[in-house]
Amino acid sequence: QVQLVESGGGSVQVGGSLRLSCSPSGLAVSGVCMAWFRQVPGQEREGVAGISGDGTPTYKTSVNGRFTISRDNHKNTVDLQMNSLKPEDTGMYYCAAAMTRGCPPPQATSQYRFGGQGTQVTVSS
Repeated sequence: QVQLVESGGGSVQVGGSLRLSCSPSGLAVSGVCMAWFRQVPGQEREGVAGISGDGTPTYKTSVNGRFTISRDNHKNTVDLQMNSLKPEDTGMYYCAAAMTRGCPPPQATSQYRFGGQGTQVTVSS
């Protein structure tokens, strides 16, 4: 059974940084697409960043240049480094895995497995 556990959220001021970490169990992060999504109450979950099985990263336009997704195959973790945070980055962040080498489109959420709890990120001005 695959479980995805997120950690690293918190509250920061505008311009601050946070690093999120995803620690899967029952799944090796190497070779499959791993991704981060976020959700704000009342809105649909949206893809923020993904990394394909071959290591190619993709980003939501609004976070490109500020966020970096990375994978550590030895530790079996996937991290999201978030810099220059903005209030609109606020939300619950979820780790996700797609059982494919390439990443499905972020709007195709049914093709992803999500972590259960998520981790809250709050950016205040």
